[in-house]
Amino acid sequence: MANLLSAENIHKTYTLGQTSIPVLRGASLDVERGETVAIVGASGSGKSTLMHILGGLDAPDSGHVRLSGIDFYPNAGTRSGAIACARFRQSSRARSLGFVFQSYQLLPELNVLENAILPAMNGADGRGAATEKRGMELLAAVGLTERANHRPTELSGGEQQRLALARAMMNDPELLLADEPTGNLDDCTGKVVLDYVFRLVRDRNRSLIMVTHNERIAKMCNRSLRLANGVLSTFA
Repeated sequence: MANLLSAENIHKTYTLGQTSIPVLRGASLDVERGETVAIVGASGSGKSTLMHILGGLDAPDSGHVRLSGIDFYPNAGTRSGAIACARFRQSSRARSLGFVFQSYQLLPELNVLENAILPAMNGADGRGAATEKRGMELLAAVGLTERANHRPTELSGGEQQRLALARAMMNDPELLLADEPTGNLDDCTGKVVLDYVFRLVRDRNRSLIMVTHNERIAKMCNRSLRLANGVLSTFA
């Protein structure tokens, strides 16, 4: 298989006052098309930072991330690198990525269907019939058809995360990034959400990178990596 995503020698340091806190110290990984990869690590190890860099939400101090061979941090650590990162987020390539966050990140003023189709609203169809049809298909795929006209606040935590998953898949991304997707859920509800995650990814032959502190969940993926001391290593 060809690599869908390659990250090479990623460094990231945060500055608090006069204190520098190195979080990533040369993290590297490759993800093949159709592969599911878990990243495990202790709280504060930099898992979310790495996920944000892999998804173009934050720029590294140095290093490269290539999606389908295209480097979207060609000048990491410079002003032009930050500009390139912003342009990537606005580009069509960003549609190749879908995100599921621990805290759902739903818009309360929109109903369930509107939240689901939001990533496609800037597309050629806007809120056309094709967009709404796909939105309803995804809501059906995560068991939320009857909730289409409800507000996110009327949903349970598990339902909100399933809606977030439908939204992440709206543009049929090549890569799904899931950051502790069951972190706010009880074990039973979390299992239901994970079942939907893996079903949607595998049915569409998409790739998945999932951050989790739960080693049992990590074993559901094809491969697991541990993030410690700012670098990634194979985790059996």
